[in-house]
Amino acid sequence: MAQATITARVDEHDKIDFDAFCANVGLNTSTAINLFVKAVLREKRIPFEITQSVDPFFCDTNVEYVKKSVQELRSGKGNAHELIEVEDE
Repeated sequence: MAQATITARVDEHDKIDFDAFCANVGLNTSTAINLFVKAVLREKRIPFEITQSVDPFFCDTNVEYVKKSVQELRSGKGNAHELIEVEDE
């Protein structure tokens, strides 16, 4: 069977970690990618669940807590504080 090349760009650190993982389980990177391709073709789907991560700030519990806190502030309870900005690392 003729071989073809797939080229993909990934984060440099992810590639290093992926290469190390593959070596630790006795594979090379090319074999691991071929396993993925074969699984996709066999199952006719991505062989794992892909989900959008949800920002925990917007979970129902937190939204309700924030709404309650805003109501308390508007009714004169609690203390409003100035925003403290910090530098990103």
